[in-house]
Amino acid sequence: MKLLRLVLALASCWVCANFPAAELDVPLGDWKFISGNDNVALYRRPRSGPGHYESKAIGEIEASTEVVHAVLNDVESYATFMPYTAECRVLKRESDSVLTYQRITAPFVSDRDYTLRVRTSPKVVDGGTSYLSRWETENANGPPEKRGVVRVNLCEGSWLLEPSGPRTTRATYTIYTDSGSAIPAFIKNIGSQIGIRKIFAAIRKQVREPKYNSPKN
Repeated sequence: MKLLRLVLALASCWVCANFPAAELDVPLGDWKFISGNDNVALYRRPRSGPGHYESKAIGEIEASTEVVHAVLNDVESYATFMPYTAECRVLKRESDSVLTYQRITAPFVSDRDYTLRVRTSPKVVDGGTSYLSRWETENANGPPEKRGVVRVNLCEGSWLLEPSGPRTTRATYTIYTDSGSAIPAFIKNIGSQIGIRKIFAAIRKQVREPKYNSPKN
């Protein structure tokens, strides 16, 4: 149970594209459909290295891509709505990226933390604007390790937001991460499925907040 709680937390990496990780010359496996619960289609494919599997999730969100992007870009508010996020702050915003530090917490296990570099590319498409946000760990440019907090060194992933209607978004989320410690792969991969669905549920709720629905969105 302790391990499962930790895995659920780690699945909440920045909201924590398919960057090569660990062993760059290892070919990727094929995506395999896992489940379609809670209106989220979950897939995974094998990866060599500490992450074992890369996960992908696809789901509809009832808001425009601009609003969903505004929610994901509101890093300073993650601790108020993202699952298991105890601390999340922007270290630097640049023209093409955001450097952010995050600490996640779960009962009965040590906190985990990491620094991520997130790069977002908007693109005008039929029906509106798509957004592709990719991230990877950049711990060297973040706070030093803290006593009692386990440093996560591998967290890579992406959000792809595509318009699927006038006020709806097709969101695709990918994540490849380690746990910061030795956790059996089967526990980590089962737990991450639950954690990813929690992320979609949190975002679907957060897009209804008035601050993201100004006329510009």
